[in-house]
Amino acid sequence: MSEREYDIVVFGATGFTGGLTAEYLAAHVPDGCRWALAGRNTAKLQAVRERLAAIDPSCADLPLLQADVTDAASLRAVAESARVVVTTVGPYLHYGEPLVAACAEAGTDYVDLTGEPEFVDRMYLAHHDRARRTGARLVHACGLDSIPYDLGTYFTVGRLPDDAPVTVDAQIRANADFSGGTYASALTAFSRGRRMATVAKRRRAADPRPADREIRTPAGPPTRDAETGRWLVPMPTLDPQIVGRSAAALPRYGTSFTYRQSAAMKRLTTLVATGAGLGVLAVAAQIPPLRDALGKLRKPGDGPSAQRRARSWFQVRFTGHAGGQRVVTEFAGGDPGYDETAKMLSESAMCLAFDDVPSTSGQVTTAVAMGDPLVTRLQNAGMRIRVLDE
Repeated sequence: MSEREYDIVVFGATGFTGGLTAEYLAAHVPDGCRWALAGRNTAKLQAVRERLAAIDPSCADLPLLQADVTDAASLRAVAESARVVVTTVGPYLHYGEPLVAACAEAGTDYVDLTGEPEFVDRMYLAHHDRARRTGARLVHACGLDSIPYDLGTYFTVGRLPDDAPVTVDAQIRANADFSGGTYASALTAFSRGRRMATVAKRRRAADPRPADREIRTPAGPPTRDAETGRWLVPMPTLDPQIVGRSAAALPRYGTSFTYRQSAAMKRLTTLVATGAGLGVLAVAAQIPPLRDALGKLRKPGDGPSAQRRARSWFQVRFTGHAGGQRVVTEFAGGDPGYDETAKMLSESAMCLAFDDVPSTSGQVTTAVAMGDPLVTRLQNAGMRIRVLDE
C-alpha cells in the first residue's frame, strides 16, 4: 500500500457533496499527502480543480483520473493506484458496486456516504470475503449515515462498564435541508421494500451475531419522553444496523446490548405530518410513473445554498445505562447532510490513510475500523463529541 501512487482518490468530485468533500480535503490534507480526483468528465474535473486551487494553489497540479462506473478497467486502475478511495457517486444501489468490487480485489481501503441498507447488505454478501483476503477495509456510511450514531454510541459505551448489560437511547434533533442525491436514494429504498427485506435476511444468515452476547436494536412505537416532553419517533434508517454490527464486533458493548434511535419532535402535529408525508412517498414510490415524477422534483447534484447550510445544525443526545451507572453524551455539529458529512467522509479517509487504527479487513463499521482515532479527528475538526452528564 505504501507504494501506491496516491494516498487518497476522490471519485465523484463533480457532484454536490463530492465537491464539498474535495474542498474540505484541499483545506485539510497533511503536507505531503498525494491525492487525486477521479470521474468520467475531464472538463468538469478541471473546473473542480480550478476551484480547489483558490483554496490551496498547489491544487492547480492535482492529478485527474478518468474513470466511469461502466468501465471496469478504469475503476481497477483507480483502485490499484490508491491507498484509500472516497466515493460520493450515488444512488449507490445503481452505481456503487463496480468500485466496491475493484477496491476489494485490489486490497484498497474504501469509504462512502451511503445510507442505503440494501446496498450495504449486497456488498457484504458479494465482496466481504474477498476484501478479508486482500486486506481491504470497506467502510460504508461515513457521513450523516451513520457516523454520529455509530461513533456517538461507541463514545458513550466507552464510559460505561463492559461487564453488565448496556442500553443506549439516541435522540436526534436537526434543522437542515437535503440534496437531490439523498432524495434519489430515499426514493430507491422506498421502491424496493421486499427486495431489501430479502437481502437483509440473507445478510443475517451469512453474518450471525455473537453466540455469547445479545445485540438488540428494536424500533418500537412512537412515545413521549417524560424528561423532555418531546415525541420520539423511530427512524427507518441504516444507522441502528450499523450500530448493532459495531456492538457485535466489539466486546466493550457489554454482556448484552440494546440500542434505540429516535427523532425528537416538539409537537404531535409535526409527528403526524412527517409520518403522513413519508407514507405518501412510500406508496408513490411503488408506482413507476409516480416515482419518475417525484424523481424530477429534486435531481442528484442539487443541494442547499451555502447560506442555508450556514443556518443548519444537528444534535444527537445519547443516554447510556449499564451496571447502575448512567451517562449522557452528545454528538453535534453544523449542517449535517453536506458540510459536516463532507468533513466526516474526508476525516475518515485521512484516518485510514495516516492514523494508527485497529488491524481489520472486510466490510467493517467506522467504530470497528477507526474507533478512537476518528473520534479524536472529528473533535479536533470542531464537532462536539462530549460527555454532558455522568
